[in-house]
Amino acid sequence: MLSPVDERELSEAVAGAEGALRIVGGGTRPVGRPVAGEALSVAGLSGIELYEPGALTIVAKAGTPLVEVEAALAAENQRLPFEPMDMRGLLGTTGAPTIGGVVAANVSGPRRIQAGACRDALIGVRFVDGRGTVLKNGGRVMKNVTGYDLVKLMAGSYGTLGVLSEVAFKVLPGIETRASVLINGLSNTDAVAAMSKALGSPFEVSGAAHTPAGIDGHPVTMLRLEGFADSVAYRAGKLRDLLAGFGDIAVETDPDRVLAGWQWVRDVETFHGPEGDVWRVSVKPSDGPEIAARAGGDVLFDWGGGLVWVLVAPGTDLRARLGAFAGHATLIRASGETRGRLPVFQPEPAPVAALAEGLRKQFDPRGILNPGVMG
Repeated sequence: MLSPVDERELSEAVAGAEGALRIVGGGTRPVGRPVAGEALSVAGLSGIELYEPGALTIVAKAGTPLVEVEAALAAENQRLPFEPMDMRGLLGTTGAPTIGGVVAANVSGPRRIQAGACRDALIGVRFVDGRGTVLKNGGRVMKNVTGYDLVKLMAGSYGTLGVLSEVAFKVLPGIETRASVLINGLSNTDAVAAMSKALGSPFEVSGAAHTPAGIDGHPVTMLRLEGFADSVAYRAGKLRDLLAGFGDIAVETDPDRVLAGWQWVRDVETFHGPEGDVWRVSVKPSDGPEIAARAGGDVLFDWGGGLVWVLVAPGTDLRARLGAFAGHATLIRASGETRGRLPVFQPEPAPVAALAEGLRKQFDPRGILNPGVMG
């Protein structure tokens, strides 16, 4: 394994590579087709390089453990806006997620409906392209690459355009109080209707999820409110009144229970134990119930119904089962054989595929960076 400890060594490692490289951060998110190649770990590029709480800005090397970044922010009562998911329980991996891995996979959580995705909070990157050249874009920039928004391109590129060495984020103040408005017993269709009504209200819902089988085995719809204590209490009451027609409503205010409930949603804990493949389907919220019905497996709805997690039997081609639909399905957990046989990411329309291939050739002309991982 190649284990550079700084950006110069990373550049030399990529420039001197004689074959494919398998880019590794914390090794906690092995999503994508298996990559055959020499491992290149960025774990040695670790540490927070700049943190200015007054400017709501943090800059860290790509191999910095996520927990270290979050601890530094928490000490100043600040946070990453996008609530990154921890995939270790779902994928059965160990190790420590890195901030670079979060960016490479554009990892977000339930708060995405309010605060946006990882790429929306990302303000700067440094990375090494497939030639071994160090490029910079966005925050702390000294050299721009004209014509590309590299900050947005690198988020979700899974290491195929370059190996991240540094990332910069805008951050937000911490949260004083949280509460969950809970509706029991709704069908998937009624749950999406309730979540849509709540998200369309002025009451600043920061999470909207539904499980047909909660901890007690019964359906529960969850709506999260965050902010100052008086505001949360006021909005919870208003939201309860707004949704009264949907049935049995309760408000959970215990901070530990609220945190645990949304971590359960964020990390898809309901699928940690059961055997089977896990897919992540992104659709219009109004299409979520129909997608769940076609999928024929266990489901969890997030993002107001726009994100449907699906558990199916091993080896299932969920896209074939769903047929044509407006959205995309990503295979998150499956055997290496299944991930090699089925496209992990939704096949792109020809024009988009051509554009993506052109970008890869521009930034990685030798095709050595995680080749095939997004195939």
